[in-house]
Amino acid sequence: MTLEISTEDSRWDAVALEALAERSIGAALAHFDLEAEECEISLLACDDARIADLNAEFREKPTPTNVLSWPAEELSAEEPGGDPLPPEADFSGEIPLGDIAIAYETCAREAEEAGKPLADHLCHLLVHGVLHLLGYDHIRDPDATLMEGLEVEILGKLGIDNPYTVNGSP
Repeated sequence: MTLEISTEDSRWDAVALEALAERSIGAALAHFDLEAEECEISLLACDDARIADLNAEFREKPTPTNVLSWPAEELSAEEPGGDPLPPEADFSGEIPLGDIAIAYETCAREAEEAGKPLADHLCHLLVHGVLHLLGYDHIRDPDATLMEGLEVEILGKLGIDNPYTVNGSP
């Protein structure tokens, strides 16, 4: 895996983002047997102001969000709840998956509000971002169910509790 991280906010340095990203993104790719492939992902570690600008530009929502993803290619399933197409290597044998942006303030606030360690929340959001790059989405209910199940399974392999439970109950 080739992971290029651009850090625009120095607060990310205190959370060992590079190690968390390699661990969580690696686990997501391994789940789909892509860990041995030369997958390329770019990660932007920014603040709320920057992600609000990106959210406005690409989604017409001028507010901060926790994570955004830009897949290199459209892999989405046509049928609700179906599996996306597998990514394909380019002419050089590499698999460009796309870009992810993650915002510090929103992530830290969400983790605190949920009473979860920031590192666990970040792993969840990075897995979530990779699933978007791989064609998964949560707009339609069957797709959301599939995506959430994959997140829970991948995070479980990392020793992270189900992020969709509150105080131990669904």
